[in-house]
Amino acid sequence: MAVSNNITAFLNFLALMCSIPIIASGIWLASKPDNECIHWIRWPVVFLGIAVLLVSLTGFVGAYWKKEGLLGLYLVCMAILIVLLLVFLILAFVVARPSGAYDVPGKGYQEYRLEGFSSWLRNHITSSDNWGNIRACLADSGICLKLNEEYPTSDLFFNAHLSPIQSGCCKPPTVCGYQFVNPVMWTNPANPVADADCSIWNNDPSQLCYYCDSCKAGLLGNLRREWRSVNIILIITVVVLIWVYIIACSAYRNAQTEGLFSRYKQGWV
Repeated sequence: MAVSNNITAFLNFLALMCSIPIIASGIWLASKPDNECIHWIRWPVVFLGIAVLLVSLTGFVGAYWKKEGLLGLYLVCMAILIVLLLVFLILAFVVARPSGAYDVPGKGYQEYRLEGFSSWLRNHITSSDNWGNIRACLADSGICLKLNEEYPTSDLFFNAHLSPIQSGCCKPPTVCGYQFVNPVMWTNPANPVADADCSIWNNDPSQLCYYCDSCKAGLLGNLRREWRSVNIILIITVVVLIWVYIIACSAYRNAQTEGLFSRYKQGWV
């Protein structure tokens, strides 16, 4: 029984280590400017990572000090967490799969169409009920004004690999034909009716294209890119957790069998 408990303790230590990349990924997501403006989407990964940490710690304590009740609680809670992580991953992949990005000839960056993203993202993030607060938050973040320092000339700017938010919110759509003055100032559109966003663009640093559909699309593009990066880490972590859980279940069952056999042998003697 001691061997099985030692195996279970070691496996729970591995599961505890798996919580670290989950928490780190959640903190990385929460620190991004776009996620700072969408409060409800910032912390789910962090909370899941903390839950894995606490449950794994419970299993480790139960195995190390031979507390069968804690081990049983660990197995039940870890099964629930693995199911939650799998559901979370599936939803994230389904929501983040469509991309509204398209290439702009002669430019280093892409631009984004709002219609190219999933309807769930559009309805929950860029709806009129939510966009006002998100727009104000993005404007206050100063994410666009930093471009003046990074790309002071048109050559540098047009060859830059801008983030989706920078491409969608900080400049007018290329099809409008605006003339570059600096990254956040554009004049004399050659084709002002080519897109509805052409007439919305404003050189006021507090407005720019924050009212544009291209800005909404850029925000969704940023979210999609960040969540797809985090999903890779979560997939690896979930695979390890499932493997650890299966072996832990087997070790727990063996410990139970060994305990029954030991009690039976003592009674027989």
